[in-house]
Amino acid sequence: MKNHITTIAFDADDTLWVNEPYFQETEKEFCALLEDYLPHHSVSQELFKTEMQNLHLYGYGVKGFMLCMVETICRVSNGTASLQLINKAIELGHDLLQQPVQLLEGVTETLEALKGKYRLVMATKGDLLDQERKLKKSGLEKYFHHIEIMSDKKNSDYEKLLKHLDCQPEHFLMLGNSIKSDIIPVLDIGGFAAHIPFHTTWAHEQHEHQLKHERFAELEDISGVLKYLNY
Repeated sequence: MKNHITTIAFDADDTLWVNEPYFQETEKEFCALLEDYLPHHSVSQELFKTEMQNLHLYGYGVKGFMLCMVETICRVSNGTASLQLINKAIELGHDLLQQPVQLLEGVTETLEALKGKYRLVMATKGDLLDQERKLKKSGLEKYFHHIEIMSDKKNSDYEKLLKHLDCQPEHFLMLGNSIKSDIIPVLDIGGFAAHIPFHTTWAHEQHEHQLKHERFAELEDISGVLKYLNY
Protein backbone atom coordinates (compact mmCIF):
# COMPACT_ATOMS: atom_id res chain seq x y z
CA MET A 1 0.00 0.00 0.00
CA LYS A 2 1.21 3.49 -0.81
CA ASN A 3 0.88 4.62 2.82
CA HIS A 4 3.88 2.38 3.52
CA ILE A 5 6.13 4.49 1.27
CA THR A 6 9.16 5.86 3.11
CA THR A 7 11.52 6.78 0.25
CA ILE A 8 10.71 8.93 -2.80
CA ALA A 9 13.11 9.16 -5.73
CA PHE A 10 12.98 11.82 -8.41
CA ASP A 11 14.32 11.69 -11.92
CA ALA A 12 16.13 14.96 -12.73
CA ASP A 13 16.07 15.80 -16.45
CA ASP A 14 12.61 16.98 -17.53
CA THR A 15 11.22 16.08 -14.11
CA LEU A 16 13.02 18.59 -11.88
CA TRP A 17 14.47 20.81 -14.61
CA VAL A 18 14.35 21.40 -18.37
CA ASN A 19 16.65 19.19 -20.46
CA GLU A 20 15.29 17.66 -23.68
CA PRO A 21 14.37 20.99 -25.35
CA TYR A 22 18.04 22.01 -25.11
CA PHE A 23 19.07 18.79 -26.85
CA GLN A 24 16.44 19.25 -29.55
CA GLU A 25 17.56 22.79 -30.26
CA THR A 26 21.18 21.62 -30.48
CA GLU A 27 20.16 18.85 -32.85
CA LYS A 28 18.45 21.36 -35.15
CA GLU A 29 21.65 23.41 -35.28
CA PHE A 30 23.66 20.25 -35.94
CA CYS A 31 21.38 19.22 -38.81
CA ALA A 32 21.86 22.66 -40.34
CA LEU A 33 25.64 22.09 -40.34
CA LEU A 34 25.19 19.06 -42.61
CA GLU A 35 22.52 20.37 -44.96
CA ASP A 36 25.01 20.31 -47.85
CA TYR A 37 25.13 16.52 -47.46
CA LEU A 38 21.61 15.48 -46.45
CA PRO A 39 18.20 17.00 -45.66
CA HIS A 40 17.71 17.91 -42.00
CA HIS A 41 15.38 14.99 -41.22
CA SER A 42 17.88 12.52 -42.70
CA VAL A 43 20.72 13.96 -40.63
CA SER A 44 18.53 13.62 -37.55
CA GLN A 45 17.88 9.96 -38.39
CA GLU A 46 21.60 9.32 -38.90
CA LEU A 47 22.46 10.97 -35.59
CA PHE A 48 19.86 8.88 -33.74
CA LYS A 49 21.21 5.73 -35.37
CA THR A 50 24.71 6.64 -34.19
CA GLU A 51 23.44 7.29 -30.66
CA MET A 52 21.73 3.91 -30.48
CA GLN A 53 24.79 2.09 -31.81
CA ASN A 54 27.01 3.73 -29.20
CA LEU A 55 24.72 3.80 -26.19
CA HIS A 56 26.36 0.75 -24.64
CA LEU A 57 29.77 2.44 -24.99
CA TYR A 58 29.06 6.08 -24.13
CA GLY A 59 25.99 5.85 -21.95
CA TYR A 60 23.67 8.84 -21.59
CA GLY A 61 24.60 12.51 -21.54
CA VAL A 62 26.10 15.41 -23.44
CA LYS A 63 29.61 14.02 -23.89
CA GLY A 64 28.36 10.90 -25.61
CA PHE A 65 26.08 13.10 -27.72
CA MET A 66 29.11 15.17 -28.79
CA LEU A 67 31.03 12.07 -29.86
CA CYS A 68 27.99 10.86 -31.81
CA MET A 69 27.76 14.21 -33.62
CA VAL A 70 31.42 13.92 -34.69
CA GLU A 71 30.98 10.32 -35.81
CA THR A 72 27.84 11.22 -37.77
CA ILE A 73 29.70 14.02 -39.57
CA CYS A 74 32.43 11.59 -40.60
CA ARG A 75 29.95 8.98 -41.85
CA VAL A 76 27.53 11.33 -43.63
CA SER A 77 30.37 13.16 -45.38
CA ASN A 78 32.27 9.95 -46.17
CA GLY A 79 35.24 11.40 -44.33
CA THR A 80 35.41 14.56 -46.44
CA ALA A 81 34.11 17.03 -43.83
CA SER A 82 36.48 19.79 -42.76
CA LEU A 83 37.95 20.07 -39.28
CA GLN A 84 36.07 23.36 -39.03
CA LEU A 85 32.77 21.49 -39.32
CA ILE A 86 33.79 19.05 -36.60
CA ASN A 87 34.89 21.94 -34.42
CA LYS A 88 31.46 23.56 -34.83
CA ALA A 89 29.84 20.34 -33.60
CA ILE A 90 32.12 20.33 -30.56
CA GLU A 91 31.16 23.95 -29.89
CA LEU A 92 27.50 22.93 -29.95
CA GLY A 93 28.28 20.35 -27.29
CA HIS A 94 30.15 22.88 -25.18
CA ASP A 95 27.17 25.24 -25.38
CA LEU A 96 24.86 22.41 -24.33
CA LEU A 97 27.02 21.79 -21.26
CA GLN A 98 26.60 25.41 -20.21
CA GLN A 99 22.85 25.82 -20.57
CA PRO A 100 21.10 27.44 -17.60
CA VAL A 101 19.24 25.26 -15.14
CA GLN A 102 15.53 26.04 -15.42
CA LEU A 103 13.45 24.43 -12.69
CA LEU A 104 10.03 23.15 -13.67
CA GLU A 105 6.95 24.63 -12.05
CA GLY A 106 6.15 23.39 -8.55
CA VAL A 107 9.42 21.54 -7.96
CA THR A 108 10.75 23.57 -5.03
CA GLU A 109 7.36 23.77 -3.32
CA THR A 110 6.80 20.02 -3.65
CA LEU A 111 10.24 19.10 -2.29
CA GLU A 112 9.73 21.55 0.58
CA ALA A 113 6.41 19.90 1.45
CA LEU A 114 7.91 16.39 1.40
CA LYS A 115 11.16 17.22 3.21
CA GLY A 116 11.31 15.64 6.66
CA LYS A 117 8.34 13.37 5.97
CA TYR A 118 10.11 11.07 3.49
CA ARG A 119 13.66 10.18 2.58
CA LEU A 120 14.14 12.02 -0.72
CA VAL A 121 16.50 10.76 -3.41
CA MET A 122 17.55 12.06 -6.82
CA ALA A 123 17.99 9.15 -9.24
CA THR A 124 18.92 10.16 -12.76
CA LYS A 125 20.86 9.02 -15.81
CA GLY A 126 23.45 11.15 -17.55
CA ASP A 127 27.01 12.36 -17.39
CA LEU A 128 28.36 12.58 -13.84
CA LEU A 129 29.97 16.03 -14.06
CA ASP A 130 27.09 17.55 -15.99
CA GLN A 131 24.44 16.26 -13.61
CA GLU A 132 26.46 17.42 -10.60
CA ARG A 133 26.75 20.86 -12.23
CA LYS A 134 23.00 21.07 -12.82
CA LEU A 135 22.19 19.89 -9.31
CA LYS A 136 24.50 22.49 -7.78
CA LYS A 137 23.06 25.29 -9.93
CA SER A 138 19.49 24.17 -9.23
CA GLY A 139 19.74 24.85 -5.50
CA LEU A 140 17.92 21.57 -4.80
CA GLU A 141 20.77 19.59 -3.30
CA LYS A 142 19.71 20.39 0.27
CA TYR A 143 16.48 18.41 -0.16
CA PHE A 144 18.06 15.07 -1.00
CA HIS A 145 19.27 12.39 1.36
CA HIS A 146 21.09 10.65 -1.50
CA ILE A 147 22.11 11.43 -5.08
CA GLU A 148 22.39 8.56 -7.56
CA ILE A 149 23.66 9.30 -11.07
CA MET A 150 23.00 6.03 -12.89
CA SER A 151 24.57 4.59 -16.02
CA ASP A 152 21.17 3.09 -16.87
CA LYS A 153 17.75 2.54 -15.35
CA LYS A 154 17.05 -1.14 -15.72
CA ASN A 155 15.63 -3.48 -13.08
CA SER A 156 19.10 -4.37 -11.81
CA ASP A 157 20.05 -0.69 -11.48
CA TYR A 158 17.06 0.02 -9.28
CA GLU A 159 17.69 -3.13 -7.24
CA LYS A 160 21.24 -1.91 -6.64
CA LEU A 161 19.93 1.51 -5.59
CA LEU A 162 17.41 0.02 -3.17
CA LYS A 163 20.07 -2.24 -1.66
CA HIS A 164 22.28 0.79 -1.09
CA LEU A 165 19.37 2.65 0.52
CA ASP A 166 18.41 -0.43 2.56
CA CYS A 167 14.88 0.05 1.28
CA GLN A 168 12.35 -2.61 0.35
CA PRO A 169 10.58 -2.10 -3.02
CA GLU A 170 7.17 -1.76 -1.38
CA HIS A 171 8.46 1.27 0.53
CA PHE A 172 9.84 3.00 -2.58
CA LEU A 173 8.20 5.49 -4.95
CA MET A 174 9.87 6.71 -8.16
CA LEU A 175 8.73 9.85 -9.99
CA GLY A 176 9.80 10.67 -13.53
CA ASN A 177 8.84 11.67 -17.06
CA SER A 178 9.92 8.46 -18.81
CA ILE A 179 7.60 5.45 -18.71
CA LYS A 180 10.42 3.31 -20.08
CA SER A 181 13.13 4.33 -17.61
CA ASP A 182 11.38 5.69 -14.53
CA ILE A 183 8.22 3.61 -14.32
CA ILE A 184 8.29 0.10 -15.79
CA PRO A 185 11.52 -1.12 -14.12
CA VAL A 186 10.34 0.08 -10.70
CA LEU A 187 6.98 -1.64 -11.09
CA ASP A 188 8.79 -4.79 -12.23
CA ILE A 189 10.76 -5.00 -8.98
CA GLY A 190 7.73 -4.33 -6.77
CA GLY A 191 7.96 -0.60 -6.17
CA PHE A 192 5.54 2.29 -6.72
CA ALA A 193 5.95 4.65 -9.68
CA ALA A 194 4.31 7.90 -10.76
CA HIS A 195 4.60 9.35 -14.25
CA ILE A 196 4.92 13.11 -14.67
CA PRO A 197 4.57 13.81 -18.41
CA PHE A 198 6.80 16.35 -20.12
CA HIS A 199 5.77 17.98 -23.38
CA THR A 200 8.65 16.44 -25.32
CA THR A 201 10.53 13.15 -24.92
CA TRP A 202 13.64 11.74 -26.57
CA ALA A 203 12.70 9.05 -29.11
CA HIS A 204 14.64 6.38 -27.20
CA GLU A 205 12.52 7.00 -24.09
CA GLN A 206 9.11 7.01 -25.76
CA HIS A 207 6.55 4.39 -24.77
CA GLU A 208 3.35 4.21 -26.78
CA HIS A 209 1.29 1.68 -24.83
CA GLN A 210 -1.13 2.74 -22.12
CA LEU A 211 -0.01 1.51 -18.73
CA LYS A 212 -2.32 0.21 -16.02
CA HIS A 213 -0.99 -1.09 -12.73
CA GLU A 214 -2.17 -0.97 -9.12
CA ARG A 215 1.12 0.64 -8.04
CA PHE A 216 1.20 3.16 -10.91
CA ALA A 217 -0.13 6.71 -10.97
CA GLU A 218 -0.35 9.30 -13.76
CA LEU A 219 0.17 12.83 -12.43
CA GLU A 220 -0.50 16.14 -14.18
CA ASP A 221 2.59 17.72 -12.66
CA ILE A 222 5.07 17.17 -9.85
CA SER A 223 2.83 18.73 -7.20
CA GLY A 224 0.31 15.96 -7.91
CA VAL A 225 2.40 13.62 -5.77
CA LEU A 226 1.15 15.47 -2.68
CA LYS A 227 -2.44 14.58 -3.47
CA TYR A 228 -1.38 11.05 -4.40
CA LEU A 229 0.16 10.70 -0.93
CA ASN A 230 -2.94 12.28 0.65
CA TYR A 231 -1.40 15.62 1.63
